[in-house]
Order: sequence, then C-alpha cells, then structure tokens
Amino acid sequence: MTSKHPPNHEHIDDEMIKMEVNLDDISGEWLGNVMELLFEAGANDVFYTPIYMKKNRPGVLLQLLCSFKAIDIMKEILLEETTTLGIRYYPITVHRMERRFIKVETEWGVVTVKQGIYNGKVFQSSPEYEDCRKLAKLHNLPLKKVYEAVWKKL
Repeated sequence: MTSKHPPNHEHIDDEMIKMEVNLDDISGEWLGNVMELLFEAGANDVFYTPIYMKKNRPGVLLQLLCSFKAIDIMKEILLEETTTLGIRYYPITVHRMERRFIKVETEWGVVTVKQGIYNGKVFQSSPEYEDCRKLAKLHNLPLKKVYEAVWKKL
C-alpha cells in the first residue's frame, strides 16, 4: 500500500505540480466538496484565495499541489466539479524538511506533536489540532489553554 503522505526524512521533491483555476461563479458548498475530492484523489495541498477578476468581480483562486502522476485525475475533478473553462499548471520543486512525531503528556491527556527538523535541530513544533480539540472538549477548556500546556512541555 502506497502512502499519500510524503516521507518523514528531509528531501527535495522535484516532481510536484501546482495547478490553479480562477472561479467567479461557484458556491461555497461546491468549493468544500471539490477540496474534499481533490484530497481524496491524492492532492498534497488545496487552498483558496479571494481574488478580483475582470470587471472587478469577486472570485476565488483555487490552487492545489500534487505529484506529476496525479495531473489527469486532478484535471478531471476540476473540470467535472467546478465552473472553470481552463486550468493552469506548472512544475515546482518542494524542499521538505525532516519531520518526526512525539507524544507530550499534559494534565488532561496525551497530545501528538509534529516537529520539523533541519540540520539536526528542531525548528518547528506543532501540536496536532484534533488531539488538542478532543482534550479541550472533554475537559471543557479553551483550546488555546491545551496548546499552551503542550508548548510549556516542549
């Protein structure tokens, strides 16, 4: 079974594609559905940016990152599920840092923390949102209090 996620070791990925479409006549519900479908089909990232188009019409720039081999399925989803009449895509290179996952014990439970490592040193630590959210809900706490407890332990 092949993982949809990149490997955890530092590496240069030079077989990535950035695809984008401008949309000015699509509902928010459709956009949410499109994002879900693109991720399910293997997109590494999908994001929206508000833009202004011709004649000062508000619109959305939908961008996604995927591997070169996923271009056809991404095009199919964009053409079938959005109102676009064209797709821009171009190659990009991504330098992915090493990452590891550690467990941090708080007074309310355990939280997984993703750490970014560069030159053997941790440069970024991100508590996993779902772990923090579950503890906050379970113990009736503000979400930020759980995050603060994790950061104090790092």
